[in-house]
Amino acid sequence: MDPPLHDVYRRMLIPEFSVRRIREMRPAIQEIVDRLLDDMLEQGTSADLVETFGLAVPSLVICRLLGVPYADRDFFQSRTRRMVGAAPEAPQDSMNAAMEIWHYLDGLITEAEREPGDNLVGRLVTARRESGELSHDALVGMTFLLLVAGHETTANMIPLGVLSLLRDPGQLAGLRADPGGWPLAVEELLRFHSIVDWIAFDRVATEDMKIGGQAVRAGEGLFVLGASANRDPRAFERPDELDLRRGARNHVAFGYGVHQCLGQNLARAELEIAYRTLFERIPGMRVVGEVEELPFKYGGPIFGLHALPVAW
Repeated sequence: MDPPLHDVYRRMLIPEFSVRRIREMRPAIQEIVDRLLDDMLEQGTSADLVETFGLAVPSLVICRLLGVPYADRDFFQSRTRRMVGAAPEAPQDSMNAAMEIWHYLDGLITEAEREPGDNLVGRLVTARRESGELSHDALVGMTFLLLVAGHETTANMIPLGVLSLLRDPGQLAGLRADPGGWPLAVEELLRFHSIVDWIAFDRVATEDMKIGGQAVRAGEGLFVLGASANRDPRAFERPDELDLRRGARNHVAFGYGVHQCLGQNLARAELEIAYRTLFERIPGMRVVGEVEELPFKYGGPIFGLHALPVAW
């Protein structure tokens, strides 16, 4: 959407993702991460970090955010895992899981309309539905979009960041010695990987213009490569190097302008807590097998790993 309608929807959600609100959520995120690591350690000395941790952390955080009842979380988590983790040759599996989640959210919002709770869905129902700003279907669509945007990105970024850190033991040792460096490390990992590339930057020209000497007509599409911007030597020294103390907060991994990622504060908190806690609790973690043989998502709209086997 474009303004002014885009502004209406965004304004409804900004308070839910403010710095203050995310700060209040940090203990809950920490609890989720600790519980998942407890389960991993109880299962043995190896795991697929994508399946057991990367996909699970954002799914459970979104459950908490939306107010998914605890009894429904296994269902919700399994369907989100299928939706974002389906093999490229089986797109129907992803579509079926997405439809199940859509129907589930429809029921969740129907219940909130009867008895709104103290969660994002409940607050939206209370503050917005009664004023007539949001229809029931619009609420379902909004929550579904939050789920997809807030799950798949973080789920892919967690394992990629872990892999990068394991491949650079010197910088990882520096973070272990100075845990205060994790926020900067998260920014650099976001810049370095830029997992959401052109899909975060597609635009349509609203008027005739020239960009870099190229004529662009109104109505024509523009696809900007965010990964190229994040590797631009005019903005970053040694852009192809991972430097965890770079402090690269001027990256565009979350997009730019009025459509910049609404949930970036939540993503930062999830990544920081996930990385720090993982390496604190499992200091001897290592990748199983050769990095070159890992199944990367080269053909997907969001870059990541299909699996990351690790042992300790």
